[in-house]
Amino acid sequence: MLMFFMLLIHNTDCQIRYSVPEEMKKGSLIGNVAQDLGLDLKRLRSGRAHIVTGESVQYTELKTDKGILVVNERIDREQLCGDVTPCSFSFEIILENPIELHGVIVEIVDVNDHSPTFKHSQIHLEISESATIGSHFHLESADDPDVGLNSLQNYVLSSNDNFALKQQSNADGSKFAEMILQKPLDRELNPHISLKLIAVDGGTPQKSGTVNIDITVLDANDNSPVFNQSVYRATVIENAPIGTYITTVNASDADSGSNGIVTYMFSNLKGNLADIFDIDKASGKISVAGKIDFEKDKKYEIRVGAQDQGGLNDASKLIIEVIDVNDNAPIINVRSFSSPISEDAPPGTTIAVINVKDADSERNGQITCSIDSKHQFKIQSSLTNYYSLLSDSSFDRETKSEYNITITATDSGSPSLSSATTLCLKISDINDNAPLFDKPNYSAYIVENNSPGVSIFTVSARDSDWNQNARISYFVEDTQVSGSPVTAYVSINSETGVLHAVRTFDYEQINQLKLFVKAQDGGSPPLSSNVTVTILIQDQNDNAPQVLYPVQTGGSLVAEMVPRSADVGYLVTKVVAVDVDSGQNAWLSYKLQKSTDRALFEVGLQNGEIRTIRQVTDKDAVKQRLTVIVEDNGQPSRSATVNINVAVADSFPEVLSEFTDFTQDKEYNDNLTFFLVLALAVVSFLFITCLVVIISVKIYRWRESRLYHSSLPVIPYYPPRYSDTLGTGTLPHVYNYEVCRTTDSRKSDFGRAGSQNILIMDPSMTGTMQRMQNEKSILDEPDSPLEVCLSTLKYRTFNEKCDITPIVQCKLSIVNVAIKL
Repeated sequence: MLMFFMLLIHNTDCQIRYSVPEEMKKGSLIGNVAQDLGLDLKRLRSGRAHIVTGESVQYTELKTDKGILVVNERIDREQLCGDVTPCSFSFEIILENPIELHGVIVEIVDVNDHSPTFKHSQIHLEISESATIGSHFHLESADDPDVGLNSLQNYVLSSNDNFALKQQSNADGSKFAEMILQKPLDRELNPHISLKLIAVDGGTPQKSGTVNIDITVLDANDNSPVFNQSVYRATVIENAPIGTYITTVNASDADSGSNGIVTYMFSNLKGNLADIFDIDKASGKISVAGKIDFEKDKKYEIRVGAQDQGGLNDASKLIIEVIDVNDNAPIINVRSFSSPISEDAPPGTTIAVINVKDADSERNGQITCSIDSKHQFKIQSSLTNYYSLLSDSSFDRETKSEYNITITATDSGSPSLSSATTLCLKISDINDNAPLFDKPNYSAYIVENNSPGVSIFTVSARDSDWNQNARISYFVEDTQVSGSPVTAYVSINSETGVLHAVRTFDYEQINQLKLFVKAQDGGSPPLSSNVTVTILIQDQNDNAPQVLYPVQTGGSLVAEMVPRSADVGYLVTKVVAVDVDSGQNAWLSYKLQKSTDRALFEVGLQNGEIRTIRQVTDKDAVKQRLTVIVEDNGQPSRSATVNINVAVADSFPEVLSEFTDFTQDKEYNDNLTFFLVLALAVVSFLFITCLVVIISVKIYRWRESRLYHSSLPVIPYYPPRYSDTLGTGTLPHVYNYEVCRTTDSRKSDFGRAGSQNILIMDPSMTGTMQRMQNEKSILDEPDSPLEVCLSTLKYRTFNEKCDITPIVQCKLSIVNVAIKL
């Protein structure tokens, strides 16, 4: 029959008790734990309910799916408790989330599975025939490991004429028997008496054990030994070494001689007491013979017997109390441990639940728990002998990802004993750190005319998180560069952060790219950061210089006129060129490559000014052809050439004779006949042309006032792709020319060379035009618009751009006026 009842301990700690018979089969039902504790089966499963027991053998098993407690191992009450009654064992049922602890006590009910047994199969007694009636003879006790009614209840002595049986009980309830002499013995009639002693228990069915008593009748010894104390008390410290003296018992015998010699012995020893204590037969000295453990037995009760040579005996009781020593260190059992724990776990999170026990008693068994104080944890007692390890502050995995927490349990003994266990707590990562670039911004350089796909630069970011949260991908933010998406210029490897050029860059179109790179981690949600990357395009010498002046035309020939009266250093003209490259690739130098008379002209290396280097003589040819080469300072350098026709003459007729030669220079191997016909046509119409010129001059004077306030048609000329966005210019000194004159600037050499001495000849025309060099020339009129246009050439250096538009406008204005005239 199963019996159980529940005892409420406190609000969170319930204790239930079950009573079951021993020797139940494995799997037998003990009780319905869920029902008795008022717990739902779901709570048992979610709380990971399990049994916590300090026993080496777990006798029970909890079926969480049914909420019942069943037998897990065979339970032998005698093996478990010996003769201790009532017999029970206890354990705890622990649930987590939140922690609940429920104590369970299982009481083992004895069944009559043992018969009373005697230690020896035969008892030998020697009794003097002079033994007086009423003498007591102690008999060996039977041992029955069962308890209660199933234990030894009665002794029965076989029928005889001399002895009667008397039963007595010890303080612990055990029974023993004595024979009382009722009729004097007669050795001559019966020297040997054989009896049987039967021990009977109270179980159902009843069981018994038998021992034979063999009595030898001795000759007269009429005094029995007598102990001087009915009870002896002694103490012994546990773990006392073998041979440690405990106490001495003493019995006296009034007989003399051999009948007065007393022998001491232990009687009715149970279990392994014979292995723990030893008694000297002659002296009665009792000492330690084996290991004494307070945690197993706190007190021993031993019956000591004294017997003389005649077989008479007496008995006394010896009580030995064991004194506890602090010989057991606390035992730490980790019942629950959560690792890893998230770094965002709030303070006060339960990390572990531990159980601490000490087998010692009183102060030796009082335990305190502590942890290493330098860590951010605390420990507190939650239930009896149970402690919770809690977090005391927030975690940061990036600062510390692992903790070794040492828990120390110390008892209150003297000296105290302690034990420790170390828990390795790992902190799991959350995505709480955005990627960080190793620089606040980046600058990279790439040379123009690069190959598409070439690597430009590598950006790098790091993320202090771990695993997926630290896996970084790189992206280029969608921005516009010159109206196009930035991805049309560069791309980025999302894994390595390497920037690649998507196209070939041209410095003259774009010299700088500014883009934003985003680094994004793989967390959920992802975190990111941006950085500015500036890519500077470096110039290459991929553009040759472009000559802006003199203008090279295919339909007409332009010649600069130099009077024969020109002095040394006379400014003939100025070659103006630009290079759309930058830096030293745009530094230009001018050299005279070919010249009709090298001794007459030179060109400025830096400014391109063509001047005379000696006095012009009458022997100098009228027609002078110069070839100027313009080179930049790049590596390798690039160059351009310009041909300049110079007419050395004081009057137009001198120039006319050389006209056909100029035409030859511009044509490509024309037929000789064409030149002869052209020469004849020029001579034929020479007179008519002169008349036209004179009439034109007159008409111009008449229109002078009107022209002064009007604007001549201007056709500006710009070289293709001419720009200087960086303001580097074409020379170390950058020149701009404004073709304007002040009222007193007509004496300027360059003004005269540029405005009065330019001869424009067109093979398709039937005549020529010459600028008159006397004081009556229309160009010398003080208020002439052309004079105002060509009067002054000003130089502006350094931080201004080269603007040759006024020069070109001036030249074209002269041409237009000439055509109208």
